Amino acid sequence: MLATILLLAACGGGHDEKQETAPENTSIPGEPASAVPAEGAPADADLSYTPDASAKPPAKPDAGIGTGDKAIPAAIQGRWALKEEDCTARPGTDLTALVIDAKTLRFFESAGDLAHVRERGANRIVADYKFSGEGETWDRLMLLGLADGGKTLVRRDYGEGAAAEPLRYRRCVA
Repeated sequence: MLATILLLAACGGGHDEKQETAPENTSIPGEPASAVPAEGAPADADLSYTPDASAKPPAKPDAGIGTGDKAIPAAIQGRWALKEEDCTARPGTDLTALVIDAKTLRFFESAGDLAHVRERGANRIVADYKFSGEGETWDRLMLLGLADGGKTLVRRDYGEGAAAEPLRYRRCVA
């Protein structure tokens, strides 16, 4: 058995060119293909969440959304970007920027309004959003969690068209 394992290890030592290509799906229609997770990025945000397949997106936002425990946590609110240079870019040229307030996620060409909070903590939220952009509308279940002492926002999307890996944004300093 040991000989078989060693033989397999010796055969598998080559370089796999497929690992060099980045995924193209960003999970948000109209967002740039550069919105992919960094390879080898630490996964210290609490990303443990298993969506309930029977839970459907709400038809309309819950009452009181955007206030109290039905708001995006204050620690998550602010300006974030996948690329550092987008933190200082002029609005309209900041392709990977994400601006978050108590109830809205604003991307370059789309925006998502908080509709229903599934889980919430001081540094994490799992919620349903109603998105619109480029003449289209769609629903998206999303987890947002802080990492690196609040310097990094980890975004994980769920459902059809969602990216396979979480995206990591850096906080933009004003």
